[in-house]
Amino acid sequence: MNETQVRQSLSPDVEPSLLIVDDAQMMRLKIQVIAEAAGWKRITQAPNGEKAIELHSSNRYDLITMDLVMPGIDGLTTLQSIRAIDPKANVVMVSAVNQKEKLLGCISAGAMDFIVKPFDPARLQHFLQDRYQLASEASRRMAARDSSSGGAG
Repeated sequence: MNETQVRQSLSPDVEPSLLIVDDAQMMRLKIQVIAEAAGWKRITQAPNGEKAIELHSSNRYDLITMDLVMPGIDGLTTLQSIRAIDPKANVVMVSAVNQKEKLLGCISAGAMDFIVKPFDPARLQHFLQDRYQLASEASRRMAARDSSSGGAG
């Protein structure tokens, strides 16, 4: 690895990424605005479960917000498919559905958290800020580890 490659691997272009999955465009935009205020810069939106699975298959996202009730593939099935592709995927369910069975199903399928709509924007922003910081620290540790091992992988 030459000096430029080492510098590039340590640069902050390893910005954490967020995927927002919701069939309602207004909700995707609302979450994106809150996420941007929380520091997220690399944000992608998916209008349904099929697109979310396709996107996560080719780009591993640091965090995924997932609506539970969507036409076609619902959020729980999408969560299960994404976790089959990437068992370490960080998915938080965001839904108006406040049913114990649905919540338990999502948690047992690997969701890291569950946020009920309508949500308090300040609480969601705080949650997203915390997740952004954790993802940023993980990216920095990985870049430092890669550079100290000579980039061998």
